[in-house]
Amino acid sequence: MVLKTGAGVLADRPRLPTAVRSVLGYYADSGVFDYASLALKSEIDDRTERMMADVYDRVEAALEDEFGRPVSFSYDTKLILPAQLTLGYVYREARREADGDPVTEEIATGVPPVESGALDGDTPDLSPREMVVRAEQMTRLSIEALVDGDMRDAINDDEFEDFETDVDVDPRRVAETAQAALQSHLDGLLDEMPSIVADAYQWAVDYSEAHQDRDEHFRELLEAAEDGDESAREAIREEYKFADYDEEPATLTDAEKDLPYSKTQYARVGVIYDGMLDLYRLAGLDIDDDFAKAIVLAIIGAQVWLDDVDDYADDRAEGQLTPVTAEYVLAPDDRAAYNRVVDVTEQYLDLAKEYATAADSPLTGIAVEYIYRSGDPSVLPGHH
Repeated sequence: MVLKTGAGVLADRPRLPTAVRSVLGYYADSGVFDYASLALKSEIDDRTERMMADVYDRVEAALEDEFGRPVSFSYDTKLILPAQLTLGYVYREARREADGDPVTEEIATGVPPVESGALDGDTPDLSPREMVVRAEQMTRLSIEALVDGDMRDAINDDEFEDFETDVDVDPRRVAETAQAALQSHLDGLLDEMPSIVADAYQWAVDYSEAHQDRDEHFRELLEAAEDGDESAREAIREEYKFADYDEEPATLTDAEKDLPYSKTQYARVGVIYDGMLDLYRLAGLDIDDDFAKAIVLAIIGAQVWLDDVDDYADDRAEGQLTPVTAEYVLAPDDRAAYNRVVDVTEQYLDLAKEYATAADSPLTGIAVEYIYRSGDPSVLPGHH
């Protein structure tokens, strides 16, 4: 208890690196101390950066064809974190079962075999090396799919600041060329696999896009609520904050489905990662249900705590309804709204840490702690 208390005190010292504070903070909460997870994180970061480099090479080739000269390209996205954590989860499991290290310097390429019965629990008995190979193959595909989806959203929203090149050209043209190159390659990979894989991927995309289709309606509700329309506030509560699921996800329990903003944020971001984990399962990998819950809840918490909090002023000015802008029209004052945003975030992230601990995935628990300690709620009204 003394050690855990001391860890909690150290975790709150801002002079320490956030990564170290996250290890200590997770230990203070869970009693799990796994400093080796920092080494695993470094390894996963290195290997997924190599995968991303392959994606950039493909994009740069397309940009050279488009502009008639070499173009350096990079894209800033945080959306691959769940794929990184899943690869780390499989590495940890495979190493436990292996006599030597099943992770080699060479990263597996190609597409993995597909186990059609895996979604019903019929998981094959894979060797540690087979687990690693299939996880690396599916991580490559998942990263490409996640970046492709993020690029689609950026193009739809006219947000091109994350597309970086060394040439002065139309950013929309760069974005559309990059996304088209990824989509073409991704379609080719999916064509090499049984249709059940493409169906699982498309289901998640369609589920998410159905939520996006209501964006204009949600904007109208926010505008009306800001003008003092009490019926609009009630509609935000019923249709956005405590909306009922039309198609319930098997991943979440009833308690999690009842969390504030559960349905809308699951549709906004959670379903994409739920679908991603099904792809790993279809590759024959045994992905624990608790691990899946940790990923989905963590990504919803991160969306609110990192993106929606940081973008609050812009979202409010542009009429974008998010859990954060919603609270500032539903709460009686700024201080109450601030406290509600913190409370909503902590509900998701605390549950995510609990599930990470239950799944014996300290890397995920530390990542959740890192998300929390990386947020800056001081930008919100009512902070003081």
